[in-house]
Amino acid sequence: MTLINPADSVERQNEKLLRITQSLMRRVEQQQDPSGLAYAQFERAALLEDQVRSRTRDLERALDLLHDSNLQLEQASAETEAARANLADAIEAVHEGFALFDSQDRLVLTNSRFCQDMRAIADQLTPGLRFDDYVDLVSRSAYLALPPGETGLAWALKRKARHRENDAMFNVRLTQDLWLQVSERRTASNGTVVLQTDVTDLIRLERKERARLQNKQARLIAATLEHLNQGVCIFDDAARLIGWNARVAELLRLPLTRVQRGASFGGLIAQLPEDFALSHGMSRKRLLDWADRPARRGALRFEATQGAALTLDAFAQGLPDGGFVISFTDVTAERNAARALREMNERLEARVAERTTELASALAEAERANASKSRFVAAASHDLLQPLSAAKLFVGTFSGETLSPTGRETLGKISSALGSLEHIIEALLDMSKLDSGRAAFDIRPIDLGQIFTALDTQLEPLAAQKGLGLRVRPTSARVETDPSYLRRILQNLLGNAVRYTRHGRVLMGARRQGDSIRIEVWDTGPGIAHEHRDMIFREFSRVDAPASASEGLGLGLAIVDRACAGLGLPLDLRSEPGRGTVFSVTVPLAAQAPRNPASRGSRLSPPGAPVPGRVVFLVENDADLRRALTLSLEGLGADVIDVANARDALDLLDELEITPDALMFDEDLGPGMTGTELLREITERYGPIPARIISAHRAAGLGKRCKSLGVPLLSKPLDGRDLEHFLSELA
Repeated sequence: MTLINPADSVERQNEKLLRITQSLMRRVEQQQDPSGLAYAQFERAALLEDQVRSRTRDLERALDLLHDSNLQLEQASAETEAARANLADAIEAVHEGFALFDSQDRLVLTNSRFCQDMRAIADQLTPGLRFDDYVDLVSRSAYLALPPGETGLAWALKRKARHRENDAMFNVRLTQDLWLQVSERRTASNGTVVLQTDVTDLIRLERKERARLQNKQARLIAATLEHLNQGVCIFDDAARLIGWNARVAELLRLPLTRVQRGASFGGLIAQLPEDFALSHGMSRKRLLDWADRPARRGALRFEATQGAALTLDAFAQGLPDGGFVISFTDVTAERNAARALREMNERLEARVAERTTELASALAEAERANASKSRFVAAASHDLLQPLSAAKLFVGTFSGETLSPTGRETLGKISSALGSLEHIIEALLDMSKLDSGRAAFDIRPIDLGQIFTALDTQLEPLAAQKGLGLRVRPTSARVETDPSYLRRILQNLLGNAVRYTRHGRVLMGARRQGDSIRIEVWDTGPGIAHEHRDMIFREFSRVDAPASASEGLGLGLAIVDRACAGLGLPLDLRSEPGRGTVFSVTVPLAAQAPRNPASRGSRLSPPGAPVPGRVVFLVENDADLRRALTLSLEGLGADVIDVANARDALDLLDELEITPDALMFDEDLGPGMTGTELLREITERYGPIPARIISAHRAAGLGKRCKSLGVPLLSKPLDGRDLEHFLSELA
C-alpha cells in the first residue's frame, strides 16, 4: 500500500506529501516518548521530506518536458491543419473535378467540382467510398448519356477495366450535350487521382469545324468528280444515289433529269438502254442482288457494251458505311485496238503456220538426206533464212504506211522478233560450221579497239534498259586472229554478262601479257557454281532454266568454246556464286601495232541521240497532259501507249503480251495504285525497265520511294528537255 497515488497530478501528490509531513510533525510535538520513538518518527519524517523534495523536482522536470512536448505537438498540429487547409484550398481552386483514391481504392477526398454535373450522386461521394461503388453510381446516373445500344452495366464494366490501366484518358458524354474528359493517373503510393475536365466547348467547336470541313470536302469531291474522264456514281447503304458526275449520264446514255439525288439503283438499271449488254458473267439481276446485300458485297469488275460503238469498263466497290461506288471508263478505243491487234496476229499466225508447214517439209527432207547433226543444222538453218528474209521484207513494206500507234508498236515488236530469230539462226550456222570442221578462219592483223567500240555501241542500250553500268575500256592494241569469230566470241561473252547480270556493272578490257593480249569480261552477276562450269559450254544448255527463249537457245558459250578451240585461243573462267564471273580470252599480238586514234573508244553514233521506235508506256490520268506527253514523245521518235489509270495499264499489258522499252507514270493516278506502286508491280512481273515517275508534289517521301526503286523523279511542269534526256538513255 502506498501513500501516494501515481495517477494523481504532481500538484495533488505534493499536496498529499505536505499534509503527511505536517501531521507527523504535530504528532512528534504532542507526544513524549521516553524511549525515543518520537525522535525516530521525526527522523523518518525528515527522510521522507527529502524524498518528497527529490520526487517533486523530478516531477517538475517531467512536467516541463511534457509542457514543451505539448507546445511542439500543438505547433505541429497547427502546421498540419494549415497544410491540410492549403491543400484543400488548392484542390478546390482547381478548375477540374478532382478525386483521390488510396491504394485500397477508397475515396480520400474530392473537390466540389467533382461530379458536379451529376447532382444526384454528389452527396454520396464521401470518404471511404470504394471505387467500384463510385463507378456503379455514375453508371446508374440519369445524367450519363450512354452510347447507342449500350447498357449502364456494360458501361460500368468498361470503366472498371480502364481503371486497371496505369494511365487512362477518355471522354464521357452527359445529358444536355455536355462532355467530360476523364483522366486517371497512379500515385507513387499506388493510389489513384481522377481528374474531370469540362471539354464541352472543345467538342462542340471540333464538331462545328468537322462539319465545315466535311462541307468543304463535299464541294471539293463534287468538283473533282466533274473533272474526271470516268463516269462515277455513289450510293448510300440503302442503294440511293447520293453523288455522281455528268459523265456517268453521258456514258450510260441516261437523261440528266433521271439522274437525281435519291434515285434508286434498281431504277437507274431499269432505265438503261435495252441494247446495253453486260459481260464477264454479269447480268442486271446479279447486279441488283449485289447492291441489295451489303454484308456479302465484294468488288465487281465487268464490261458494259452497246454494240461495237461503246465499251465501258465498270468497277463496283463497297464502302465502309455500307454504300457503294461504281465507275465507268470508256475503253472503246483500247478494245478496238486490241481487236485489230488480235486480227493482225491471227493473220500473221496463219502466215507463220503456212511457212511452218513448208519448213517442216523441208526439215523432213533434210533429215532424210543427211544423218549428220551438223549438216542437218546447216541445211535447216539455210532453209529457215529464206522465209525469214521474206518475212522481214513483208514487214518492211509497212514502214511507209500510216499506222496507228498500236500498229507501229506491233510492227516494231515483229521486227525485233525476226531479228532475234535471225541471231538464233546465225548461231546455229556457226555451231554447224564449227562442229563439222567446215569453218574457214581468216587469220590476219585486226584493230581490237574497233571491235570494242562496236560492241559497246551495240550493247549499251540493253545495259541501260536493265540499269547496269557498262564500261568498255578503249584499247589501241592490234591482234592477229579471225576478226569475225573474235567479234562473235566477245559479243557472246559481253552479251551474256549484260543479259544475266541483274544489278551492278559489266566491264570489258584488255591487258598485255608478253606477246599476247588478255581480253577479260567482268560482271557482278549471279556467278557460276563449280558443278555447272562444264555444262555451260554444251550446246542448248543454260543454267538459268527460267530464262526467256528470246534470249537465245543456249548456244553462245558453246560457240565461244568451239571458236576459241578452232583458233587456238586459250579460254579461262573464274567465278564465285553470288559475286560475279570473269571470262578471259588470250589473243596473240600482231607483228606491228601502229596507233589508230580513231579506235580509242569512239562511238558509232553520237551520245544521247534517241533511237526511233522505242516503246514508251505512259500512264497519266489527266487527259490533256496525257495527250501533250504523247505528242512530245512521238515527236522525239518514240512510240507511245497511253492509258489513264493503273488498272487499265495492267490489263492492257496482259492483253498485249509485250514489254515496253520504257515507262513513264504519274504518281497520282486517282483511285487505286499510285505511280510508284504500279512501277513496283510491273517490275515484279516483267523485270527492270527504264522508267520515270512524274509528279507535281515536292514531298520528301515521294523522293525516297523513287530512290528506293532506282527511278528518277521528274517534277511538273515538264519540258521537252526532260523527255529528250529520258529517251537519250534508251539510245
